[in-house]
Amino acid sequence: MGVFRVPLEIGNPANQRTEIVEALVDTGATFSMVPASILRELGLEPSRTVTFRIASGESVEYPTAWASFSAGGRSGMARVIFGPEDQYLLGATTLEDLLLVPDPIGERLVPTEALLLSFHVNQPM
Repeated sequence: MGVFRVPLEIGNPANQRTEIVEALVDTGATFSMVPASILRELGLEPSRTVTFRIASGESVEYPTAWASFSAGGRSGMARVIFGPEDQYLLGATTLEDLLLVPDPIGERLVPTEALLLSFHVNQPM
């Protein structure tokens, strides 16, 4: 898959503060990652530490929080990693939550529909 970057707006849903960054689309990353300094400037505080397996096979721990995201004309909430200063990643769960799929040839994000394939339409609620 090709590598490309997109504008990504990240925010704190509690105070409506946002920041626009340029993020690498990384479907191999579970969550999105933004430098911890930016997340703290937005007033976000870590709510959970998560252990991640990185490409070298090592395990590393990073604090995470819930944040608002906007990209590709879509907005929503997803978990974000408090990362190092040089890491801006748009990860798989954020893409899924925003209902976006990467188009590596066109280097853009494409809206997609949500799937619910195991649900029977005529079932009463």
